[in-house]
Amino acid sequence: MTIVQIPGRFNGPPNSGNGGYVAGRLAEHRDESAVTVMLRNPAPLDTPLRLDDGKLFDGERLIAESRAGAFERDVPGSVPREVAEVAAGSYETNDMFAHCFVCGNARGDGLRIEPGPVREGVVAAPWTPDETLPIDAALLWAALDCPGGWSVPGMLEQPALLGSMTAAVFGLPEAGEPCVVVGESHGVQGRKLYSATAVYGADERLLGRAEHIWIRLK
Repeated sequence: MTIVQIPGRFNGPPNSGNGGYVAGRLAEHRDESAVTVMLRNPAPLDTPLRLDDGKLFDGERLIAESRAGAFERDVPGSVPREVAEVAAGSYETNDMFAHCFVCGNARGDGLRIEPGPVREGVVAAPWTPDETLPIDAALLWAALDCPGGWSVPGMLEQPALLGSMTAAVFGLPEAGEPCVVVGESHGVQGRKLYSATAVYGADERLLGRAEHIWIRLK
């Protein structure tokens, strides 16, 4: 058994952990190159959580569970940094996501990954990690999260939350390295929405990739 705590800085929706970051914290404790994490309930912030046999609990309440993962789609292709910068200029959000650690534009201590449309079903954003946080695999999982959500249709009008995420991290960027995050929409089935993301380094090396299932809120 291991105790995991999600610091308050790493919120997604108000008062709960960013799904990608929470998933990344579980993935740190697995040996597989690709890991799938299913999010069952919001992860409370600044609270000791129990990680036991790949499952994260708040008391007896199941927060998330992990298993070996496999990808079903091709990795999203890279987008030039200058194209991503232009796309980010048209980024839109709402009150629900404005303070998210990853994509929130109303806070100065987040990742500020603000994806905008490149073409139909594809979004991109520049990202330059800084020295205020450890640049580790969990941070890459966080960066791979939100751009997938912003690639799916109707996120502003009918918000969805992360249900599951499969990801693999191949390398870590340096502090100050100009990276690009790309998100692709891969269809809708009822309340489920599917997406994929990738993070590329300054030399266009693939740092990480992910696939997601989002659940539309009722």
